[in-house]
Amino acid sequence: MADPWLALEFGVDPAERIAQVGAAHEAFLAGGPEAARRTDRRLREVVAHSWRRSAALLDPESTPPVELTDDALASYRATHPLARVLPLFRDLLGGIAQDGAHLMAVCDAHGRLLWVEGHPGVLRHAERMNFVPGARWDEPHAGTNAPGTALAIDHSVQIFATEHFSRRVQRWTCAAAPIHDPATGRLLGAVDITGGDHLANPQSLALVRATARAAEAQLAADRPVEPGVATVAALGRDEAELRVDGRRIRLGRRHSELLVLLLDHPEGRTGEQLGLDLYGDDRLHPVTLRAELSRLRRILGPDLLDSRPYRLRGTVRADFRTVGELLERGDPAGALDAYAGPLLPSSDAPGVTRLRRLVDGQLRAAVLATRDPALLAAWTATPAGTDDLTAWQALAAASPPGAPRRPLALARVDQLSREYDLPRATLLQRPGN
Repeated sequence: MADPWLALEFGVDPAERIAQVGAAHEAFLAGGPEAARRTDRRLREVVAHSWRRSAALLDPESTPPVELTDDALASYRATHPLARVLPLFRDLLGGIAQDGAHLMAVCDAHGRLLWVEGHPGVLRHAERMNFVPGARWDEPHAGTNAPGTALAIDHSVQIFATEHFSRRVQRWTCAAAPIHDPATGRLLGAVDITGGDHLANPQSLALVRATARAAEAQLAADRPVEPGVATVAALGRDEAELRVDGRRIRLGRRHSELLVLLLDHPEGRTGEQLGLDLYGDDRLHPVTLRAELSRLRRILGPDLLDSRPYRLRGTVRADFRTVGELLERGDPAGALDAYAGPLLPSSDAPGVTRLRRLVDGQLRAAVLATRDPALLAAWTATPAGTDDLTAWQALAAASPPGAPRRPLALARVDQLSREYDLPRATLLQRPGN
């Protein structure tokens, strides 16, 4: 079976493939996904899905905005966690970046390019499409591209030539891999190599994957170990990940839900309370719940899960609780940076659903209250914020004329007003809703 993350299968003529995908791209812009599929049934699913996401927010002729420059960029880069592994990136990818045909780029979790390095001639060509430090290359601002799409799907990926959504980027090919905080699992950003058609090979994708893993390993080695302290990552993922004493444990869906519910109630829960939180009624036989908890105890270890009532022992940190703690300290920017997405998004357990709405609602309210264009833009880039009329409205109102974000925000307000059959003026006049 072909690797879905690789752009070209062995033996495929790159020039022929560029023409085929280019025709599918034009058909997509004219008639939508089905028209693109009719034009080229070999169009990769990862590309088709990304085109759909991009088309909802972006004009294919647009250029990514530059959000950070000069002192603001320097200050942000200096404090970013990936600054600690920049020497590693240069060591592993520096030769490629200086060979006159490629660029090395590193972005944060919001798609802002932190470093773009390579031969001066290649850098000058990249500047024409704003592939520069401080520019926003997530999908909502740049369309389908390797670093932006890698962040969107949380997986390494190649994007080849005409697979890019933006026409200005279609002369380039890129491969990128996401990088996570080794202690919490939080997405920190992505590492990317960009160049010509010759990058569409297994080696380039393997190289960025290996570089990302090496960066995570170095971050883990540099981090002080806290014996007995467990961390849980449950934001933006359907199955929680637990890290404790050097172990990295991915839990199943039901155990993820139980762990999140126990984290939300440090005082403990009875079996009946957990049953209601998990299933919404008391019809579940208690033996079934006890069996699930018994299996969870075997996974966590006897020192971490207590009973009568059921509760977690020791120090357990969780990403969704970190978001809440940062909001309590009056730090919405930090909370948004720590927010990797909705809590266990596929879970329909009543207790998890309530908690998910609470986390999203508190973060949303805090961001709206700031009226900060950068924070509003970051919120609208999340799954919870992409269809948030009020947030797009606030972003449009907060962005002065001429600001790079304003055209995108106004276009999204227009689109949402049509979808919800609301006058555009109504949306713009009621920023507090």
